Parts: sequence; structure tokens; C-alpha cells
Amino acid sequence: MILDAILDALLDTAKTVPFLLAAFLLLETLEHYSNNFMNRALGKMGKAGPLVGAIFGCVPQCGFSVAAANLYSGGVITLGTLMAVFLSTSDEAILILFSHPGSGRVIGQLLLGKMLIGIVAGYLLDFLLRKKKEHKHIEDMCRGCGCSDDSGIVKPAVRHTIQLTIYVFVFTAILNIVLGWVGMDALTTFLGKDTWFQPFLTALLGLIPNCASSILITELYLAGGLSLASAMGGLCAGAGVGLAVLFRENHPAKENAAIVGLLYLLSAGAGLLLEFIL
Repeated sequence: MILDAILDALLDTAKTVPFLLAAFLLLETLEHYSNNFMNRALGKMGKAGPLVGAIFGCVPQCGFSVAAANLYSGGVITLGTLMAVFLSTSDEAILILFSHPGSGRVIGQLLLGKMLIGIVAGYLLDFLLRKKKEHKHIEDMCRGCGCSDDSGIVKPAVRHTIQLTIYVFVFTAILNIVLGWVGMDALTTFLGKDTWFQPFLTALLGLIPNCASSILITELYLAGGLSLASAMGGLCAGAGVGLAVLFRENHPAKENAAIVGLLYLLSAGAGLLLEFIL
């Protein structure tokens, strides 16, 4: 059973490699030529911040969540804009779905849903909490966001493709073994499928500051273990390494804890609401 699960995972993963490489080449090209411009634009949008932040956050990977954490820590953007970026950040989920033919509708629903959630939450927070942090120069806020990466386009794209391929293979193999061992019915029951508390579980999983959480949530959704609403709630909480950067750059720590708690509640609440709508 284990050998079959690993072989199936290897075959499934191999099919995704060309799609992942093409996507990463495109993303690296866009980032190489426009990342610095977008980060500066995000810091100068004023009242349009949550809208622009939610749109930028839809770009796969967590680069903009990292940039937003840096910008927020320097008082360049508001809490609403930061939250809009975090909520709309797709990390690796879109790339994984992109490599599965027939997922176009789900990708559209996911991007649109997360963007709308980010916009609404962002403007609501800016309306309720108008206080901004002390402002710093925007040039100091691009630290760690990749703006100055001069390693070209192909090399980073290949590196990211290899890293994500390994992640996908590992999680697909583990998921295949679990499904073969306990069965899909037992797994969905454990995850609380079709119950109101599943979004709270997936949102908690999404808070892990690593792309592994978005990969696992996406793979579980594709395997039928999660509803779309719960997957969306978990992916809304998945700001990737942006959360780690927030704790590194922003002070005090209890403010960061409050932001994480707010992100969790907004993500779980959105997933719960979508369970009744979808």
C-alpha cells in the first residue's frame, strides 16, 4: 500500500512540474521588473490601500505579504491594508490548482472570494482603527522582500519549482498513505466536513508561517477532505512567511499576537459564512 501510494504521488507530482515551472518563470519575470514599483505603490495608495493590497495579495507566493509586513512595521501602510494583503495572499495554492486541469472555476472563485474578503475586512479595520504607526522611509521597508534580488529569472524559477515539487510530492504521498490507511470517509469525518467548525480547524492550520500549510489545505481540498468554504477560510489565514516577518520586524510582540488573532477570527468567520452561502 505504501509503495503504491508513493508511486501514485510521484506520477501525480511529475505531471505538475511543467505547469509549475511555467508559472514560476512568469512570476519571476513580473517580480524582477515590477516588484519594487508595486511595493512603492502599495505604500503610497492612502485610502485605496486595502483595495490595492487585496489585488497585489492575489499574486501567487507570499512575496507581497512579506513586503506588507515590512511596510506596516514602518508605518507606511495601515492595519487594514496589511490585513487585506494577508487575507488575499494565495501563497502556493493557486499554482497547485493551476497544475490540475479543470480547476479554472475554483481558481476564479478562490481569488475573487479572498480578494473581496480582504477588501471588506481592510476597509472595516481602517474605519474602526484610524491610528497609524510611526512612519519610516519606504526605502528601509523593502528589506527581505526580494526587491534587490539580482540572481536573474531562470535560476530562482527553477529553485522554486524544485522546492514546491518536493513539498507537493511529500504531502501527496502522505495524503495517499493516510487515505489508504483510514479511508476518505474517516478522514473527512475527522476534519469535520459539512460541519460548522471545519473552517476553524483549517484557519488554525493556515496560520503556520510556511507555504506547507497552503499546500496541505489545497491537497486536502482536491482529495475531497475539505469543502471549498473551509479551504478558503484556511487559505485566508495563510499569509505565509509574512507572519514570521511581522514578528521579526514589528514591535511590540503583543500587537503582532493581536494581529494574528484578528487574522484567525476573520478567516474562520469568512469560511463559516461561506459554508452557508456556497
